[in-house]
Amino acid sequence: MPFHVVSFGMHSDYRRFHDRMLEKARKLVRNGRVERLDGERFNVIGDHGTYNVVQTPDGGFSCTCPGFRDKGNCSHSTAVSIVLGKTRR
Repeated sequence: MPFHVVSFGMHSDYRRFHDRMLEKARKLVRNGRVERLDGERFNVIGDHGTYNVVQTPDGGFSCTCPGFRDKGNCSHSTAVSIVLGKTRR
């Protein structure tokens, strides 16, 4: 298979993943599922449990959910980013 076909497919999959994650994050914010515990710590009540999200010293985020552990990003950390005004709404 030519490289450009594989690249396009992978980009398309990533885009769908990103769009879905962003929509889930927006829903968490809309439904009041993000609780600030203190300055950089949040509880986010997701569909499968409550997860802890912290803002790291470099301005990034970390979450205790399996998705973040596997992919390095998740709807919970994105929801916190939205609450803090660090991403598009």
